[in-house]
This record gives sequence, C-alpha cells and structure tokens, in this order.
Amino acid sequence: MKTIQKAVRDHRNGFFLAGCIITGILLALILLGAVWTPYDPTAMNGSEKLLGPSLSHLFGTDNFGRDIFSRVLKGAGVTALVAGGTVAIGGVCGTLIGALTGYFGGALDELLMRFNDAITAFPSILLALVCVTLFGSGKYQVLMVLGVVFIPSFARVTRTAFRALRDANYVQSARLMGAKPSRILFVHILPNILPVLLPAVTIGFNNAVLAEASMSFLGLCGQPPDASLGTLLSEAQGMLATAPWYALCTGGCIVALIFGVGLIGEGLQSGRGERNA
Repeated sequence: MKTIQKAVRDHRNGFFLAGCIITGILLALILLGAVWTPYDPTAMNGSEKLLGPSLSHLFGTDNFGRDIFSRVLKGAGVTALVAGGTVAIGGVCGTLIGALTGYFGGALDELLMRFNDAITAFPSILLALVCVTLFGSGKYQVLMVLGVVFIPSFARVTRTAFRALRDANYVQSARLMGAKPSRILFVHILPNILPVLLPAVTIGFNNAVLAEASMSFLGLCGQPPDASLGTLLSEAQGMLATAPWYALCTGGCIVALIFGVGLIGEGLQSGRGERNA
C-alpha cells in the first residue's frame, strides 16, 4: 500500500497519474454502459446504415444501423468483466500457491511448480482455446478458463517474492514469538510483496484483455447479438472499406484500456524503484 500512496502523492509520477485518469474515464463509461446507453445496442435501423461519426452517433453506425458507441460501451463491459474475473481467479489462486511454495519449499514446492510448468509449457491462448472447445463457449466459460491459465504467472511472481522474504529478520522474530504460519504468510509477508504483486496484476489484466479479445474475435466469447470488444472488432473487419470508423473506434477502446492500465503499472514500478533507490 505504501507504493500506491507514494505514487499518488508524487506528482512527478506522470505515468501513474495519466494511467489513473485514462482508466478512470474508461471505467466510468463502462459502468455507465451497464445501466444506460444512448441507443439500444441491438436495435437495428435500416434507414441509418453505415453513418459516419456525428453528434447523433459518436462512433457512427454499422451495417445494420446499430449505434456503435452503444455497442462499444456494452462490449467494453463484457471485456472488462472477463479480464477482471481472470485476474481475480489467477491472482488469488496463484498468490496462494506461490505463498505456500515460496515459504515452505520442499516436496510441496516441487509438486506445485511442476504443475505450473505443465501449464506454462503450452501457449496460453492455445490452451484456452482447447479448454473452451471442450467445455463450451461463453463469457463465463472463457473467464474460468483464462483464470486457470493465468495462475502460473502469478504463482511464480509470488513464490519468488516469498522466498526472498521468508528468512527476513521480522519474519524470524514473528516465528520466535509463536506466530502461526498462516499469520506470517498473510499478515507479515504478503503486505510487503504488494509492490511486486500490483504491477503483475496490471500486466495480467492487460494480457487478459488481449486474450479475451482474441478469443471473442474467433467467436468463442458470447453469441450475437451480445458482444465484447473482440466480437465487435471481428464484425468491423468486414467493413474496413465501407465503415473504417467501426474498427478504429473499437480498436481504439482496446488500446486505450490497455494503455491506461499499463501506465498505472509503470507508475507503480517507478514508485517502487525510487523508494528502493
């Protein structure tokens, strides 16, 4: 938490501030899209097909006359939900595995790390595609599959950090005072690895956005007329000549979301580096 507080207080940390502004605006729009959109995202209007961006339709309309801005708001909500759920599952499970293996070591470390190695031996997107093919498509299936696929990356980061701190002076003092292992793990060590874990969360979120967009681009995350940003980008691919604004606006939203969260991660890392210096 000290890393976040330092980043917030340090006005020179432009990365963190810019990332918070960009991400905050996008999150506000996503939350707005969950309860209200200018038009019905699925409503077709034959008289307003392929209209360019205007005051009436900020992002224009598609080949069915649907308002692209409304569809992007809804789609961004699905993408953010899947990415956030992926990070939550991967982060919680990976942190728990990394904490146990990093602190205790031994046979448990070997067993769980070999399991991690087995998962990371396959490309994450390929493994996710295989799992979704086996268990069915849909945003919740994709969320669960990506969450499992992302566990090893969080486990390795956490394991390394716990191994570095398990013999620290304050940890040894806690052991001498009779603190239980669970208290040492989650009260004494975990708060001190947050400067390492939080940037990993931002990287994981961005990777999850790209993974979800890739899978929904292939039609594996939800069915029409529901859509995520990847689905909208897939639709826009066929209209690059007639409605280039569709791809530009949808792709721009993905880039802005990744860019904003990435700046937050960069800012946290910068704050950590300045503190260590």
